[in-house]
Amino acid sequence: MESNYSVVYDKFWQDIKKRDPEEITAARAVSYSPSSWQFVVMFFSEEYILDCDQEVIWRKSDGYVPDVMATIIILNYLAYAQPLPESAPSWVSIKEIPGGMIFYSAFHKTAISVLIEAFGHQTDRLITAARSLGGQTGPFGGKSVVFRAFPEVPLCVIVWQGDEEVRANATLLYDPSIEHILRSAISIDLGIYLAGQLKMLDAVHYD
Repeated sequence: MESNYSVVYDKFWQDIKKRDPEEITAARAVSYSPSSWQFVVMFFSEEYILDCDQEVIWRKSDGYVPDVMATIIILNYLAYAQPLPESAPSWVSIKEIPGGMIFYSAFHKTAISVLIEAFGHQTDRLITAARSLGGQTGPFGGKSVVFRAFPEVPLCVIVWQGDEEVRANATLLYDPSIEHILRSAISIDLGIYLAGQLKMLDAVHYD
């Protein structure tokens, strides 16, 4: 584990363990078992077990342990669980999230460019890859898919197909409420994680 992630990893675990689990379950769509010290979290339509005693996370269906980026995202989701303010659903780019503009260049390189490379000339394959992550057809032009990273955290991927005359393009949109759920840097990681997972699933299907 890279050193910077290691520090955040340890801090998030300690923050979660200091919280009253009832505060977390009241603010997030998760469940908790006092006897086992375990939360159950939905992450991209899969149940994950978060064991506060062993400080480990695994997928309930097969015991798979998520990579460090996914682990940090899940931990952040629980560590800072607070009631969400009332707001109407909408979509914004990473630039419109507080602090997001600072990371945009890196985000474009590690998320948007990945989506363009994988799906910019074969947008139908986006739909196929998205199914494994619970993606549903989105409301925008081009090919758009809406995901639920967590029950309260929608993401939308849009890809516009390119050809000899028009350059392929893509974007990844968030609901503005993300600023109350994840740190800005972790929101960036979430988009990077989703793009990477879609690229990997596309390779599984077609390579």
